[in-house]
Amino acid sequence: MTGTTTGLDPLFTDVTTTAFTDRHLATLAAGTLAAVRVPDFLDPASCEAAMGAVTRLPTADYDPTRVPTPILRFGPALNDYRDPSGDLDAGRYWHDAEAARTAWQRAGMRPDPITVSLARIGTAWGAAVAPATIGGRAVFGGTLREINAGALIHYDDINREFPRRLFDQDTVCQLAFNVWVAVPETGGGTTVWRHRWEPADEQHRHAYGYRPEAVEHCQQVSVTPQLGDALLFNPANFHAVEPNPGGRRIAFAFFLALTTTGQLIAWS
Repeated sequence: MTGTTTGLDPLFTDVTTTAFTDRHLATLAAGTLAAVRVPDFLDPASCEAAMGAVTRLPTADYDPTRVPTPILRFGPALNDYRDPSGDLDAGRYWHDAEAARTAWQRAGMRPDPITVSLARIGTAWGAAVAPATIGGRAVFGGTLREINAGALIHYDDINREFPRRLFDQDTVCQLAFNVWVAVPETGGGTTVWRHRWEPADEQHRHAYGYRPEAVEHCQQVSVTPQLGDALLFNPANFHAVEPNPGGRRIAFAFFLALTTTGQLIAWS
């Protein structure tokens, strides 16, 4: 035998469809689908209205020592509030979450892209999406990210980020949702690899993510968003955003999880 050949997983594909379904959510959770894209999830008028409200939201860049590529953001993400022991810095988080809720309400975003998105996903699942809770208190759900210089290869997994359990609900699978209200003419694609974290990946660690060597032999799918597109994928798979040479790439986003009771919960 002169060598070996690694076959491709025929199930690791991306699907473009007119609406999300419970089957899409289930197959993403099971790992038998890479990504689901819904074109025109938001119409141009809704995107324009959202962009008008974006200017009224207090945005800021990440700390460049942690996130080396510039990413403009609004809204607290739980994984930014881990203390050195791996627990939630609750005082800082809840302060910022309440401030973000107030700012969101003042921005007067109509229609609200997060509310619209959660409602449609709930309809697809057959039950409303509930907010994740900590000690009975609903966490913030729904962030804005402007990523023009790309994002490093990384993964998201709330159960690894907070291994001593964070939510009141027990979760078994995490999904990531994005809907774009501004897109560049070229670039800005999202790539998802058929690879989940392994201890050996740490030799390729770079800032909050990983160098390309971590996924160089892995199957991948890439999706370049168009205006109003929505995308669901499993963020336990390594994923990244490619830079765009011009224009703005702005998305509203949140995470979903399937709980042990079959409920969908959301957070950011």
